[in-house]
Amino acid sequence: MKTLISTSVEKVASGTKLVSAAGSTMQDIVQSVRKVSVVISEMTSASTATISSTAQVSQAIDDLDQMTQQNTALVEESTAAAERLRMQADQLAQAVTAFIFVNRSNTTNSFT
Repeated sequence: MKTLISTSVEKVASGTKLVSAAGSTMQDIVQSVRKVSVVISEMTSASTATISSTAQVSQAIDDLDQMTQQNTALVEESTAAAERLRMQADQLAQAVTAFIFVNRSNTTNSFT
């Protein structure tokens, strides 16, 4: 009986050591899970910041595209206005030339 009790005590002591080791291992696992959770949280924050930055860059590109289109329209309008002014200047030059020609003809006739 004494041997049986002694064997049981040894097995209980061995089991206690195993339970203690398992508890220590569980604590290590919990700490590792917490560290992984912190890393995942940091990754989430970084991803959110990247998404926000990407959205800002996209908006800036859209704004630049819109300004480029507006500038193109202004250049086209300016080109058309410049062409109209050139045509009006040509017409004015022809009118002045005709006026000068008529005026010279009248001046020549009045001196003769």
